[in-house]
Amino acid sequence: MNIGFIGIGRMGSPMARFMLQGGLKLTVCDPNPEMVKKAVSHGAAAAASIAECAKASDVVFSSLPNDAILRAGALGDNGIIASLKPGGIYIDTSTVSPAISAEIAQAAGARGIHYVRMPVSGNSNSAEAGELTALVSGPAEAWKKVEPMVEKFTVARVYVGDAEQARYMKLVINLVVANTASVLAEALALGRKGGLEWSTMLDGLSASTVGSPWIKAKAKLLKTRDFTPTFTPNQISKDIDLMLDAGDALGIPMQLTSATRQMMKATNADGYADEDFIAVVKMLERLSGLPSDKV
Repeated sequence: MNIGFIGIGRMGSPMARFMLQGGLKLTVCDPNPEMVKKAVSHGAAAAASIAECAKASDVVFSSLPNDAILRAGALGDNGIIASLKPGGIYIDTSTVSPAISAEIAQAAGARGIHYVRMPVSGNSNSAEAGELTALVSGPAEAWKKVEPMVEKFTVARVYVGDAEQARYMKLVINLVVANTASVLAEALALGRKGGLEWSTMLDGLSASTVGSPWIKAKAKLLKTRDFTPTFTPNQISKDIDLMLDAGDALGIPMQLTSATRQMMKATNADGYADEDFIAVVKMLERLSGLPSDKV
C-alpha cells in the first residue's frame, strides 16, 4: 500500500524513519522544509501539500500538535478526509481531545474512510529509540491491516475499543505522569529539607515500591540535574487542559489535576519554559528556600 505521513516533527520524524528503514515506502508532508529534507534523505518522497500526500496514498498517518491543527489538516477542504480515497485508512497519532476525534470519525465515516485513533505513549527519546507504545481504537479490521506498519516504530500495541477509547487511554496515562511529577517535586523538596542526600534519596525512591519505570527514568536524569526537554511545562499543560475538559464533560471532580495545572503554569513562568516539565522540581525547591544549583 502507498503510505502518507503528515506531520514529521519531533515525534512523527522518527516514526517515519523507522517505517522507511523497515522497507515501507512513504510520501511525507510537513510545513518545515528541513524535516521534509531529512525524511527524503532516508528515502521518503515529498508532497507539496496535505491534499497531494493523501491523494497519493492508501493509508495516511498524521502526527499533529493540537486540536486546531488536526481539525484543519483532517477536515479542511483540501484536508486528509477530503483527499483520501474512499476505502482508505487514516491513522492519527496525535494527543487530542475525544471531541475533535469524534468529529473526524463522523466525517471519515461519511466518506467511507476507516479512521484509526492511535495516540502513542512515550516522549521524543522513546520515539527516537523506536520504543513507543501505540494506544489504538477504531475499526478492528483496519487496525489489523496497518499493525505491521506500526510495529516498525513501537514496542507494544494495545487495542482498547472501536471508538474514542484510545483518546481517553492516552489522557489517563498522561494524567498519572503529570500528577506524579508534582508529587515527586514535593517529595524531593521534603527529603532535601529533612537532610536526605540527593543521590541517595533518588536511589531509595527507585528501589522502593513506588519505583515505576517512569520514576526510575526521571531519577536517573535528576541525579545529574539534567532537565533537557523531552516534554516542556507548556506541552504537558496542553495535555492537562485536555484532561480537565474531558473531566468536565463527564462530570468528574479533578482537584489534584487542577492543582498540577497551576504548578506547571508556575514552572513555565518561573524561567523553565524551555526545560523538561520535571523542572517543577526546581520550582518547588525555590518555593521551599532550597538552592537549585547545588544538591
